[in-house]
Amino acid sequence: MMTLDSTNKEYNLLAECITSLNSVNFSQQLVEFIDAFIDYDCLLILGYRQGKHPIYLYDSIDSKRELLFQRYLINSFVYDPFYIALTQNNIEGVYSLQDVISDIGEYKNYQQAFYHETNWQDELGLTVRIDAARWVVIYFGYTQTEKKFTKQQKQQLKNRYPLIQALCYQHWSHDTFVLGSSKHSNISQAIKEGVATFGKDLLTLREQEITALLVQGYDSKDVAAHLSITIGTVKNHRKRIYSQLNVASLSELFQLFLNHIARN
Repeated sequence: MMTLDSTNKEYNLLAECITSLNSVNFSQQLVEFIDAFIDYDCLLILGYRQGKHPIYLYDSIDSKRELLFQRYLINSFVYDPFYIALTQNNIEGVYSLQDVISDIGEYKNYQQAFYHETNWQDELGLTVRIDAARWVVIYFGYTQTEKKFTKQQKQQLKNRYPLIQALCYQHWSHDTFVLGSSKHSNISQAIKEGVATFGKDLLTLREQEITALLVQGYDSKDVAAHLSITIGTVKNHRKRIYSQLNVASLSELFQLFLNHIARN
């Protein structure tokens, strides 16, 4: 049962979260609001777009974070039961891992590719549909073997889901997803610097500008609109960018960028 003090704290954190809408501090404030009513070991927020790689928006992961950037965001996400349920059924709400497992073979692939190596033991997912082709998913994880999410914890999230859904929609519905932040200030700075320096020695300033947008989730149409140039011009730049960076696809470009962040 919540005490008066805990209720007041939650209301105050909610107010701060609302104030931070459409600012760079929103994800952190949202997490601080969530922290007031549910326990977990680690948290991850991702933006999903139909037919594209996930966009990292926030995390509070303390160990083996390199697997997130070098494996999950590159290819392991396609085995994620939450991702599969999201793309196939457009689910919205709060779900346990057991709620979204539809195929035991797919789950075993995911366990082998990600779970066993990250030490995640149990998981809850909160999904919000932003528009027809974009979702936000907040993952809650336990890495300690003896810990499991309870029905009460799941219900606490469900009770506040309309609030979290409205906040996420208000914040992310007005623009494309962009690379986010971490509770670790050094990681946030590395992402910021990585976007600014990626390809600096090989690309022109315009190519750097386009590359920075591509690795933040913009497609050619988005880039053209953002820079007020034609799609044909963007495509020509992309060909040279790929050639200069020795990559053959957006997937390879994205992986190269993540490796660049990891080295910095």
